[in-house]
Amino acid sequence: MPHPMTASLRRAKVAADSYKVRLLSAVEDFDFQAVSSLVEILLSARERGATVFIAGNGGSASTASHYVVDWMLGTEISDPPLRVVALTDNVPGLTATGNDVEFSEIFSRQLRSLGKPGDVLIVVSASGNSPNLLAALHEAQSRTISVVAITGFDGGKLKDLADVSVHVSTQLGDYGVAEDIHLVIGHVVKEALMAAVHRG
Repeated sequence: MPHPMTASLRRAKVAADSYKVRLLSAVEDFDFQAVSSLVEILLSARERGATVFIAGNGGSASTASHYVVDWMLGTEISDPPLRVVALTDNVPGLTATGNDVEFSEIFSRQLRSLGKPGDVLIVVSASGNSPNLLAALHEAQSRTISVVAITGFDGGKLKDLADVSVHVSTQLGDYGVAEDIHLVIGHVVKEALMAAVHRG
């Protein structure tokens, strides 16, 4: 006979079921057409040889790196290539700035050296309120670098300040669901880029 479910297993099942409901709700509520504006921005950046910079914290830092792999390499776009750089991947630069200057400058300091007018900055944030991403946004906009915010929760400040917003509406504090949909967005963008460039 199967063993009766323990209290801890019952709690785990309730948690898993709750997550499934929240995740499916976020997917159903998300307007995937909102991604089309991001795809257009990336294609335009490619045509003019601009660089697309991506930044995020924590789980969103890994999402930034994932976007780079998928969009720049996974799409196999060339002649011209799509130039994508994750500002999160320069660990010595991040730690030097965090230690010697302050953590809120870890992305904006890199943009001051690397960014050029016409480039694109994509900030990925569940809360939309990270001080270092807000600093990067202001630095970018001061240099005529357009900013796309990919956010969760209620969108925070980034949603309102960015030039283009791709927002995933979730419960406040629901990092897992927001970050999951942000990864889905990256994969949708990858397929859209491939369809646009490798047509025919």
